[in-house]
Amino acid sequence: MAKFSILTAVLALASAVQAQCGSGTPHATVTGSGNSFTANRGSTRVYSGSDYRAAIQAALDSIGSGQRVSVMASGSIGAGTISISSGKIFEGCGTINVGNRGGRGAIESLNTQGVQIPYLTMTGNPYFGLRFYGTRDLTLGEITMNLSGGMGIRFERDYAANSNVKMGTIRVTGAGSHAVETWNIDGLTIDRVIARNVGECGLLIQKTTNAQVGLVDGDNVATGTGYATLRFANNNGQNPNGNYNTNIYVDKVVSRGGGRGFFCVSQSGAAVIKEVDLANNGNNAILIENCYNLSIRGGRVNGGGEVRVAARSEFPNTRDVWITLNVDNTSVRESPCGENVNWSLTGNGRRDIC
Repeated sequence: MAKFSILTAVLALASAVQAQCGSGTPHATVTGSGNSFTANRGSTRVYSGSDYRAAIQAALDSIGSGQRVSVMASGSIGAGTISISSGKIFEGCGTINVGNRGGRGAIESLNTQGVQIPYLTMTGNPYFGLRFYGTRDLTLGEITMNLSGGMGIRFERDYAANSNVKMGTIRVTGAGSHAVETWNIDGLTIDRVIARNVGECGLLIQKTTNAQVGLVDGDNVATGTGYATLRFANNNGQNPNGNYNTNIYVDKVVSRGGGRGFFCVSQSGAAVIKEVDLANNGNNAILIENCYNLSIRGGRVNGGGEVRVAARSEFPNTRDVWITLNVDNTSVRESPCGENVNWSLTGNGRRDIC
């Protein structure tokens, strides 16, 4: 009876969330199915035909800043791209199936301000499902990607930086690469990233400052690779003045199987992780390598690869690390010795620390 009640509640919540997408009176809508789609802005028809992507783009192009498009229809955009300009609100209430366009996103917002994507359900094999750079005040809400390859969300490395990015719950299944990869963000808030059967990272954060993340939850993420459910890399957390004063905060990391659980590398740090729950990772449960001012304040590791503090010679040595952890059925190793590495360990795990 209890299980039935829980399931009923979950289904009711899911239905309520879905019902919110397209609620009220959107400024523009896309409706239809099969090979027949219609885009309307209010009472004005702006597209009618067989091209699902063209219908969506016509609807977006018909509205102004602060206005909302609700895509009620499901369909396929092929290897095309939907572009969202500043101030527009885009709701994908149907399922948007996408193809692969080299170097591009199925949905993009580039050099924009105030874009919102409150709801989106995507399937297919994109190069990038969502692609961003140069954004300010970007908000992503309930994003679900059930993919057969490609990457989920990408913030580009070699283009304009981003500020004040917010994400709700990002669910990615089946990506061949990362579920979520960020570069060049100042001010990042993420409620949850839930990654399942993903080829590389669940959440990869790079050259990002002032970030707050709730939960990163990975199952069968990065199997057979050096990637991790959560990875900090490429000077992540380093402040503009070069110091590593704490500005990255993560509430919890959960990882089962796959590759690494948590990996901090290449002069990253400035981070606090409140809790980890890692089990049976195929590579290191935790690897901290050339990272500075990093604190793991609690949690557990059970089985899988070792917990290790390490360093490569091309970067300054790992320093200022605090780890409070219960480790069972795997080992803990510090090699080479870091600087000011502080361990508070329980559990049966073998220890080889400085």
